[in-house]
Amino acid sequence: MTILFKTTITEDKAFAKIEEALNTGREYDGYFSVADDDGETPLSWGPSMSAEEFLAKVREMLEVTWKAARFWVVYDRREDRGDSDAITMRNAAFRITRGYNGVIIASLSLLGRKDALQDLELIFVCFKEDFQRRNFRIRFENKPITPQ
Repeated sequence: MTILFKTTITEDKAFAKIEEALNTGREYDGYFSVADDDGETPLSWGPSMSAEEFLAKVREMLEVTWKAARFWVVYDRREDRGDSDAITMRNAAFRITRGYNGVIIASLSLLGRKDALQDLELIFVCFKEDFQRRNFRIRFENKPITPQ
């Protein structure tokens, strides 16, 4: 199976989608992860955690990411388009960006407990330098990538 990095959205639109999803009162299972050369920092939305607490922790982790790598490409992953799953996309992004210094890959999955149509899955590919982001987009966007 090949992966296509497509359907980018702006950071503002990504944040708005996250806020909207978490402020609707719908029930979600949530997972957020940030991976860089030093490892992975996962965040699961536990049963005792409110939507507000999960959102606050996601915001905090995204702020730390922004301070380290300010040039982002955000991919909106959706099942109805036949996109590869979020973990496969995240792992592929991590693998193909190894030649860039200081890249951070973050992924957010909000999976509706009652309705999969409300799922939200975003992959953030974050670079230290703008030329890295531009190079990544030229080399990999809308081109088939084979996961390994």
